[in-house]
Amino acid sequence: MRAMLWVVAVVAGVLILLGLLLEAVRWLVIIGLIALVVVIIWGIVKGRQAMHHQSHRR
Repeated sequence: MRAMLWVVAVVAGVLILLGLLLEAVRWLVIIGLIALVVVIIWGIVKGRQAMHHQSHRR
């Protein structure tokens, strides 16, 4: 009986840790996607500024 309680406790602990890990991974993916969008927008803005400066120099 005691061994069964230990097994249940270990399985429950593993499931809780796995849930926390998956939650953390999900948030990391969301943060990474937001950062990717920001970098893409920043690159477009900087590219347009560079093109704008080149057209004024000529």
